[in-house]
Amino acid sequence: EIEDLLLDREDVVDAAAVGMASEEWGEAVALALVMKTPVTEAAIQDFIRSSLRSSRVPEAIRFVDELPYNETGKLLRRVVREWF
Repeated sequence: EIEDLLLDREDVVDAAAVGMASEEWGEAVALALVMKTPVTEAAIQDFIRSSLRSSRVPEAIRFVDELPYNETGKLLRRVVREWF
């Protein structure tokens, strides 16, 4: 849901949402993004907040050059999770 929303933006090249440990909630959303142009974490959070319920707004965002995929093209979510 969050990935599809972000991939509709022209400035987003790739997106991966994963769960991360959260002291407050037990688990929270973390987001890794590949961007065409620089954008702030706050701008991404505001964009998500305007479209989805607040529990889907990521607690952490990391901007990266590329996301990890295996040789068959499957996103390596466990690797992304390790970034958080």
